[in-house]
Amino acid sequence: MTLDTPITPRMRTLITLSVMLATIMQVIDGTIANVALPHMQGTLSATQDQISWVLTSYIVAAAIATPLTGWAAGHYGRKEVFLVSVVGFTVASVLCGMSSTLLEIVVARLLQGLFGAALVPLSQAVMLDINPQEKHAQAMAVWGMGVTIGPIIGPSLGGWLTDNYSWRWVFYVNVPVGILAFAGIWACMPKTKRHERPLDLFGFATLSLAIGALQMFLDRGDDRDWFSSAEIKIEAFIAVVAFAYFLLHTLTVRGTSFFNRRLALDRNFIAGCGFYFVLGAVLYATRALLPPLLQNLMGYSVLDAGLVTAPSGAGSMLAMMLAGKLVGRFKPRTMIAVGFSVSALSLWQMSQFTLDMDSHLIIVSGFVQGLGLGLISVPLTAASFSTLDPQLRGEGTAIYSLARNIGSSIGISFMQSELTRHLRVAHAQLAENVSIYNPLAAPWHIDTPTGLALAEQEVSRQAGMMAYLHDFRLMLLMTVAVMPLLVLMKTAKRKNSEPPPDIAEH
Repeated sequence: MTLDTPITPRMRTLITLSVMLATIMQVIDGTIANVALPHMQGTLSATQDQISWVLTSYIVAAAIATPLTGWAAGHYGRKEVFLVSVVGFTVASVLCGMSSTLLEIVVARLLQGLFGAALVPLSQAVMLDINPQEKHAQAMAVWGMGVTIGPIIGPSLGGWLTDNYSWRWVFYVNVPVGILAFAGIWACMPKTKRHERPLDLFGFATLSLAIGALQMFLDRGDDRDWFSSAEIKIEAFIAVVAFAYFLLHTLTVRGTSFFNRRLALDRNFIAGCGFYFVLGAVLYATRALLPPLLQNLMGYSVLDAGLVTAPSGAGSMLAMMLAGKLVGRFKPRTMIAVGFSVSALSLWQMSQFTLDMDSHLIIVSGFVQGLGLGLISVPLTAASFSTLDPQLRGEGTAIYSLARNIGSSIGISFMQSELTRHLRVAHAQLAENVSIYNPLAAPWHIDTPTGLALAEQEVSRQAGMMAYLHDFRLMLLMTVAVMPLLVLMKTAKRKNSEPPPDIAEH
C-alpha cells in the first residue's frame, strides 16, 4: 500500500543524515587504506606486489557489483538492499581489521567492495526521491559534498589512525558509523514499491566480466609494463570480448536486458554519464598525481602533503553550496561550462609548478580546481536526472556512478602511463647535456663518482617535474576539448510539481 502523505521535513533530514553517513563511510574506504599499506605489509608478511591486492580487490569487487544495484533495489526493495549493504560493509570492515594473513584481508576487502558498491548510487537515488524536483540541485549539492569529502580526508585520517593506534583502526572506525547509519535508515526510510523485473544473467555476467577485467588491466598495467605482459594481454582480451558480447546481447535480446534500454533513450542522462566519465578521467586523476609529486620531488611529508591539498576539498564544498542555489537561476549548461573553465584555469596554474616554489600556488590551484569540480558536479547531476523517469533512478544512479568510477580508473592509469613515458623521454634529453664540457654541469664535479651521482639525482628530479607538467598540460587540453560537447545537453522544462515516488508502508 502506498502512502498518501508526503515525507515530513524531519524525516527528510534524518534520512539524509543516515544515507550520507553510509556514503561517506564507503567513499572514505576507497583511499583510507592507502597510507597504511606499508604497515600492513610488515604485519601480514607480504611483498609490495602482494599487498597491492588490498586495494585492487576492493576496487574490482565494487566495480563488478555497482551495475547490479538498480536491479537489486527494484527486485528486493531499496531500503532492504541499503540495510544489507550497510551491515555487510560494516561486518567486512571488522573482518579486515581482524585479519592475520594476506588471504584473509583480501577476501574481507572483496566483501567490502561487493557490499559497499550499492551505497553511493542508492544514496543518490534516495536523495532525488525524497526531495521535490525544484530541490534536486540542493540535494545533489549535499550528496556531492559527501562523495567529495571522502577521498580528501581518507588519506589524512588513515595516516593519523595508523600512526597513533594501528592500521587495523583504519577499518574498525567504520563500525560506529555503520551502526548509526543502519539505525537511521531502519527507523526513518520508507520502503519502496518493488518491481518484479527478471535478472538477465547473461547480460550481468558479461558486463561484470568486462568491468572486472578492465579494472585489473588498468590497475596492474603500469606495474606490468602494459602489453609486454601476458597477464595484461589476457585481461585486455577478456574485457573487449566480454563487452562485445554484452553489447550485442543488449541490442538483440527479446524482453528484459540487464542494462535497461530506456536509459539510453534519455539524451540528458547519456550526455551526463559521458561528462561524468570525463570528470573522473581528468579531474580525479589530478588528485592521484599531486601526492607523489609533493612527497617524492618536493620533499613534503605525508601530513604536509595532505594539508596543502586539503583546500581543494574546501573549494569543492563551497562551490557545491553555491551551485545548489544558482541552478534555478542559470541554465545547467552555462554553469557546467563555467566549471570546466575554472578547472582549466587550475590545470594551467599547475602547469606552472617549479621545484623551488613555495606552497602558495599549490594551495591556490587546488582551491580553484575544487571550485571547478563543485560548479560542474551539482548542475551536471541535476541536469542528468531532470528528464529521467523517476522509476529508472535506481538503475540510472548505478550507471552514473559506474561512469565516474571507470573514468577515474582510465584517467589515472593513462596519466600514470604518460608520466612514466615522458619521464624516460625527459631524462634522456637532459642527460645528453650532462658533460664535463658543459659549464652548467661544473658545480656537480661530474668527473668524480660522487659528483656524477649528484648530477644523476638532479637530472631525475628535473625530468620528473617535466613529466608532471606534461600531464597537467595534457589534462588542460582534454578539459578544453570536451566543453563544446555541452550542446548535447538540453534544458529540462521546469515542472510545477512532481508525483511522489512509489513508497510503501514499513
